Amino acid sequence: MPAGTAPPVRPTVRTHPEEPIVSDSMSITAASVDPGLLDLPWDLPLADWPDDTIVALPKGISRHLVRFVHLSGYVAAVKETGEEIARSEYEMLRTLQRMDVPCVDPVAVITGRVSADGEPLHPVLVTRHLRFSLPYRALYSQTLRPETATRLVDALALLLVRLHVIGFYWGDVSLSNTLFRRDAGSFAAYLVDAETGKLYPGGLSNGQRENDLEVARVNIAGELLDLEAGGRLDENADAVDVSNRIVAQYRTLWKELTGTEQFDIKERWRINDRVERLNALGFDIEELSIHTTEGGSQVRIQPKVVDAGHHQRRLLRLTGLDAGENQARRLLNDLDSYRARNGRDQLDEEMVAHEWVSRVFEPVIRSIPRDLRGRLEPAEVFHELLEHRWFMSQEEERSVSLPEATTAYINDVLRHRRDERLLINPPTSSMTLPIPVVDDTAPVSPDDVEDWRATV
Repeated sequence: MPAGTAPPVRPTVRTHPEEPIVSDSMSITAASVDPGLLDLPWDLPLADWPDDTIVALPKGISRHLVRFVHLSGYVAAVKETGEEIARSEYEMLRTLQRMDVPCVDPVAVITGRVSADGEPLHPVLVTRHLRFSLPYRALYSQTLRPETATRLVDALALLLVRLHVIGFYWGDVSLSNTLFRRDAGSFAAYLVDAETGKLYPGGLSNGQRENDLEVARVNIAGELLDLEAGGRLDENADAVDVSNRIVAQYRTLWKELTGTEQFDIKERWRINDRVERLNALGFDIEELSIHTTEGGSQVRIQPKVVDAGHHQRRLLRLTGLDAGENQARRLLNDLDSYRARNGRDQLDEEMVAHEWVSRVFEPVIRSIPRDLRGRLEPAEVFHELLEHRWFMSQEEERSVSLPEATTAYINDVLRHRRDERLLINPPTSSMTLPIPVVDDTAPVSPDDVEDWRATV
């Protein structure tokens, strides 16, 4: 060891019979080590970890053994794999995270594990469990409906396009290697398994993109056919048709994000039209290539750098609320309606946004009973409430107030939902008996209620 170099810090051996034995050769690689990692039974194969250590969460199909555990205030997934694979995937996930790609958060790589008898054990990769997310097999009760399968495939197509735009070749695209979160009636897809992935700074070739797309099509068809064989796919759903959809959806998105468009120089409005179409898809153009033809009569444009999350960023800037892209779009629509309905069009947008949060959004979220707050994310609750209010108004042929719709939504919808923050043993049926709502949050005065009713 060179002079002046401190010896490496290694975990010490624990000798208390109730604590795990940690070898002094065990190594933990992490950006910031969670002390809770040292309390896990690393001297046991993952398959033998005791039940009181394991969190019962639904997980997708994996080629490796995976267990969920409690750490310091969150749940982590622990996957046994090879050392080189674990380190490579850890670094890849960190890179994708820095590039703002939807993926799970890497926590640590642990190597040098040995059993109490001195036998070497597999290294593990530890990632943070994505709250409110589920594998595709847990997103239905008894059968996967065609419309749900379609929304999952659409979400995966968008994720694949985002990955290809930054030059990431996945190599094993599938529903099983993806987690899904509800996003205002749609789903948002997050990459889970990156061990076969590779990043090409110069971008992907058409062959690499097409290979990823074909792998996705074949894998999705196989996964849905597996559900069909087990009687878990709706009889009206065609597994092959659904899997083929990812190809069409991907090509449409890719063309809009990267395609070249040529038009007459007098039609310069089409530049703004292209930008607005991309904004509607949830993307911002960071760089746009514009060229005129030799005679100066034609203009050719092509997006050079695009960035997802247009509505997310606008909502965060205006309100400080962090939501999914479709959720953000829905909340912004309600904010715009609030401005028009209350004659606030001429006022500063940020000031009106603050008013909307304090008078509309926050009262809804505060009205959710404490025991129901893990059912859905706040932004998804608000989206579903707006949907419920619209259906109530249509059914009753009148304008239903937001407070009235909130009470009905809590009673008739939210109370019967599964808890998607940490879904344990997902049920196959739902309760139907209405239960009165009891708001156990901080008391709200009658004046506050009246102000809210008058506002919304």
